[in-house]
Amino acid sequence: MQSPTQLNRGERGIWQRRYWEHTIKNDADYAAHVDYIHVNPLKHGLVGRVKDWPYSSFHRFVERGVYPEDWAGADGPDLPAGER
Repeated sequence: MQSPTQLNRGERGIWQRRYWEHTIKNDADYAAHVDYIHVNPLKHGLVGRVKDWPYSSFHRFVERGVYPEDWAGADGPDLPAGER
């Protein structure tokens, strides 16, 4: 269902407003985006630790040795562009 604002702007209600496309530039950019995705449940208060979110690919990355199981602690990592 569309809100009156969405109807006035001709928005279809499929994408969130602040969505933007981004092409991954290199390995560091990829790693930063993966970090951002993994820390989101912690950032939004859904869990106390990144490893507590059962639906995350984080667990596979831990199994492969990319992250330690306690990565990000309770505070989350320092992410680029002020994201946290």
